Amino acid sequence: MPKVNVYLPDELADAVRAANLPLSAICQRALEQSVKRVTAIRAAVLSADPTAGLSQFTDRAKTVIKMAVGKAQADGAEFVGTEHLLHAMLAEGSNLALRVLQALEIAPAHVAQVLTLPTGSGSATQFSSAAANALELTVTEAISLGHNYVGCEHLLLGLLSEPDGTAGATLREVGADLKSARATVAAALVGYAHLRAQPANSLADVIKQELRPVIERIERLEQRATDN
Repeated sequence: MPKVNVYLPDELADAVRAANLPLSAICQRALEQSVKRVTAIRAAVLSADPTAGLSQFTDRAKTVIKMAVGKAQADGAEFVGTEHLLHAMLAEGSNLALRVLQALEIAPAHVAQVLTLPTGSGSATQFSSAAANALELTVTEAISLGHNYVGCEHLLLGLLSEPDGTAGATLREVGADLKSARATVAAALVGYAHLRAQPANSLADVIKQELRPVIERIERLEQRATDN
């Protein structure tokens, strides 16, 4: 049986050893499930409702996926790619992923300008391998953050963490990185929880308390908004 190395952060590795968990069996089961999900996504024929099997996705995230499919088909692309998912996320215009980009000092409009979309005479009835992988990573990001739903903010992380797609390359080109984006998503969601409890507080105020690594960026962003 082939051997695959799995690298864990020191803290997690210590916890696994302390709990005496059967790491090989757990990893094998998780990989089996991931392969099945990705294979199913890649094999899916995109019919009237391409999100029918994505029960954990929010309505807004489903809208973005439907928009991505529509854009790919309208442009005659061969597949629905990561670039179409990113384009739709930007075009939707009101999701949390866009606020995350802004907190990272990345203008969504600039991302849209840099992003390239293929055209042709295809029918785009399936996701590309990279897009299928990005959607799987999207679910993984939501799970790793302890969330029981999948939103556009998780899709942003999935696109960023997918190594081969156009979307990830574009996001990295404009300065986005997975570690900062992941921390910003976590802080923003904490911010929304605080906002529900304390309507007088602003999201930026909570992010400044929870997200030290990007505090200076957010302050500069707020200053520019004040100046305007």
